[in-house]
Amino acid sequence: MRAVLLSEFGPPENLVLSEVPDPVAGAGQVLIEVEAAGVTFIETQVRAGTFALRPPRELPVVLGNGVAGAALGRAVVSTTGGLGGYAERVAVDADELIDIPAGLAPTDALALLADGRTALGLTELATPAEGEWVLVEAAGGGVGSLLVQLATSAGARVIGAAGSQPKLAVAKESGAAALVDYRMPDWPEQVRKLTGGVGVDLVFDGVGGDIGRAALSLTRRGGRFCVHGAASGTMTRPDPADTTERGITVTGLHQFNRDAAGIRELAATALAEAASGRLRPTIGQTFPLADASHAHARIEARQSIGKTLLIA
Repeated sequence: MRAVLLSEFGPPENLVLSEVPDPVAGAGQVLIEVEAAGVTFIETQVRAGTFALRPPRELPVVLGNGVAGAALGRAVVSTTGGLGGYAERVAVDADELIDIPAGLAPTDALALLADGRTALGLTELATPAEGEWVLVEAAGGGVGSLLVQLATSAGARVIGAAGSQPKLAVAKESGAAALVDYRMPDWPEQVRKLTGGVGVDLVFDGVGGDIGRAALSLTRRGGRFCVHGAASGTMTRPDPADTTERGITVTGLHQFNRDAAGIRELAATALAEAASGRLRPTIGQTFPLADASHAHARIEARQSIGKTLLIA
């Protein structure tokens, strides 16, 4: 079968489409005929050898943690355990399979597999409410655009923040009531003006770095700050003395307490919401397997919008 091999950590060009033996399903596993595989920012860091939380392993290796395709005569999505997705076939644990609801495209289901459960889990933690001002960073991304939709559905007034006009357009289409471009040095002042100088009730911080720190300063007294990503390269680490003094509740994915079955249940709920039309993933770009290097380069250059998928 064809698969994208990484034989040496380094630039995107190190991802090479190759012929490899078919995987063999072990005990409790099934084979998926892959239709599409997801590509994530973390995978670009793994490929480059810069992702500190996942130590280098023996190479060559096939990246890819989320796939959509067919298994046991069913249309399914599944995680792979972290590796193997950039291929025409992959062996996965049978209990990881999630059926794709009728009427939902496999690519849409895949786009929601990780991002949908993440957005639902964050919303459960941070509880956006009617009338609140909610700032969503990276609002044109896979998770960010879903957070905009979920907070808007809860009746919140969402400020979508992003770093390009196409990404801001996605945030607007997702329901954002206002938009700010955080490439502009005065973007925090724009947020303060929108909120009447009070600040926002809730921040979904998926960027970190200087943007995350600025967003924390925009959180009003008694507000909530939800950390879930580090697109800038560094996670926001709020000062406990500051947040305690201002009465700010800090939450994040590290506090999301669900076992594997509970996480799969969240993903299935996201798929059901999409099938019913209440949740819409954003697939910004797709590439054939042979162009996996281009997909990685696009993400690293901050030129991707929403989800990036490889089509097998």
